[in-house]
Amino acid sequence: MEETPSEIIGIFVGVALMFLVPFFLLADRNDDISQLVVSNETAAFVDNIIKTGTITAEDYSNYQQSLNKSGNVYEIELEVKILDKNYAQTYTNTNGQLGQNKYYSIYTSQIEEQLSNSKGIDRKINLKEGDIISVVAKNNSLTLSQAIRNVYYTIVGDDLHIIVATGSGIVAINGAT
Repeated sequence: MEETPSEIIGIFVGVALMFLVPFFLLADRNDDISQLVVSNETAAFVDNIIKTGTITAEDYSNYQQSLNKSGNVYEIELEVKILDKNYAQTYTNTNGQLGQNKYYSIYTSQIEEQLSNSKGIDRKINLKEGDIISVVAKNNSLTLSQAIRNVYYTIVGDDLHIIVATGSGIVAINGAT
């Protein structure tokens, strides 16, 4: 009779572990699958831009929809660094040598505005060889696994856990004009 409270506590701990551990592992597996989907979709989106030299409204819309199919809400950050070759032709330093090529950047809001304001069915942005594209997708919705991990990370003092995918590359071909 003296061991009854410890046996009851042991039973509750055993039952909790038997149900909670698989539940947490399943939640973690869902995040792993979401991370894989987002990484693959981001890589495919960037590869398509690199190979075609264009960002089309249709491709961007399809990319957003494929990310949302994972059940999470994602914030997409785009940056295109456009090579300005004219800068190198007009600038010379004191040694008389031709200056370096310079890049200027356009960001997500500007890209979305250009895609929505384009005329006709072919709403696209044409890029040229040497332009650089960068895409970052971060989830804004909190999943069960993230909530559990963030409690632990807050106690330990580490950064919070989120699903992030990045992709970047240099455009290999001039976009169709």
